[in-house]
Amino acid sequence: MDKNYYAIIMAGGVGSRFWPVSTADFPKQFHDMLGAGQTLIQKTFSRLSQLVPAENILVLTNEKYNDIVLAQLPQIKQEQVLLEPAMRNTAPCILYAALKIRKQNPDAVMVVAPSDHWIEDENAFAADLKKCFDYCGSHDALLTLGIKPTFPNTGFGYIEFDKSDANTIKKVNQFREKPDYETAKSFLESGNFLWNGGIFIWSAQAITKAFEQFQPQMNALFEQGYDSYNTPAEPSFISQHYAEAENISIDYAVMEKAQNVYVLPASFDWNDLGTWGSLHEKLDKDDSNNAVVNATVILENAANNIIRAEGTKLIIIDGLNDYIIVDKDDVLLIYPKGKEQEIKGIVARMNA
Repeated sequence: MDKNYYAIIMAGGVGSRFWPVSTADFPKQFHDMLGAGQTLIQKTFSRLSQLVPAENILVLTNEKYNDIVLAQLPQIKQEQVLLEPAMRNTAPCILYAALKIRKQNPDAVMVVAPSDHWIEDENAFAADLKKCFDYCGSHDALLTLGIKPTFPNTGFGYIEFDKSDANTIKKVNQFREKPDYETAKSFLESGNFLWNGGIFIWSAQAITKAFEQFQPQMNALFEQGYDSYNTPAEPSFISQHYAEAENISIDYAVMEKAQNVYVLPASFDWNDLGTWGSLHEKLDKDDSNNAVVNATVILENAANNIIRAEGTKLIIIDGLNDYIIVDKDDVLLIYPKGKEQEIKGIVARMNA
């Protein structure tokens, strides 16, 4: 294994579209959403550790998930868990991790990966990642793994690459916001658009240089703590200053501004497991397209549902199609799959 390879697992999200299973106290990345015997973060860790030494894998998460991370990933030490004292989107935590890694190893190349995505062919993922590491090891490039779109999805941002680029790794023209349906259809027809899956690869030098250029204020803030990184003084600096950083995504902060951005179209199947519907796609289903997780069911005239329960409760359904049915502790959710994006709003209303 190459000691210059590093990984940052992004595990700070709340996953509120998966309520009531995913909650602020115990979000979806720490659940076995697919009934596969491993939680999503455990799957992500084992996938990355095919290429990256376990001691070079960092987990970025919220302070309150520290104990869950350590319990689920016994392979890592406390100093590999980077705790965000405040939620500030993806740019500040990536800069913090990149400076920490660069101080430890100036020759580092790293992948930034979400903790809660599903990837079917892990060998294809490892082969793609190796190509990206090789490229970033020898080029001043900010690289992303783009996902080949399978339908006009309006829930993802898109990456438009240069059609005339005959190389395997292609120059990015621009990032495009989540489109409406007609725009998404035109993206698919033009053939040079990929879904933005939020997987990034770069050298420690390239990404910190990009922050210096495009986010000088944020860069100055985190550079102040450089002497403390990888020492016992680091947590104190972070808890005092992290919240001063701007709340901004890596896409807006750096990727949309930089000129040295490239994309490798991924060769693996991918699902962001962002909603109950996307989970339904990946689960085994009965003849009526119902997906059942941890539940004992009797179904009549029921189709295209996802049903999840805990414990031994028997669930009997007749005459229900295209619904999400989730029984968890003291909550029972029965909700149309077509309105799944609205679950997040319900959680926000309840919290308010």
